[in-house]
Amino acid sequence: MRPFHAGVLAAVATLIADQASKLWLLNVFDLAHRGAVRVTPFFDLVLAWNIGISFGWLQNDGQAAQIALMVVKAVAVVALAVWMARSHTRLATIALGLIIGGAIGNGIDRLAYGAVVDFALLHVEIGGTTYNWYVFNLADVAIVAGVAALLYDSFLGVPAAKAP
Repeated sequence: MRPFHAGVLAAVATLIADQASKLWLLNVFDLAHRGAVRVTPFFDLVLAWNIGISFGWLQNDGQAAQIALMVVKAVAVVALAVWMARSHTRLATIALGLIIGGAIGNGIDRLAYGAVVDFALLHVEIGGTTYNWYVFNLADVAIVAGVAALLYDSFLGVPAAKAP
């Protein structure tokens, strides 16, 4: 499989897994009516509607802000796709596919619901105080994994051949 095809496959798989998980949690599991569901001592399922960008930053539910976020996201996806098409390593190509799939998945939420569906909450209790991470979804996991893989590939991957 050519690296570009691996990247497209990663993007499609990420998009399907992300949207399927959200649709299942909303429509089958009915997380909205169940409230928080403890899965493990450190992981809960909760429903959070994120109208901002990554990790809830820049919260703004105005229509102009939502349109601006969608335009920025669309430009970013196109730029990442061009980068993916020009990528020379399989790891970087797959990493870019993960980021693209995650961005499109969260973009679909924004179009469908006006906010991104987040549902995973990691937490730990230390000395009687509970510390929570941001609520996130599978698209967010794919984006973070993609960025980590790009960093690994750029710093520790196979070095490019030197020019003569």
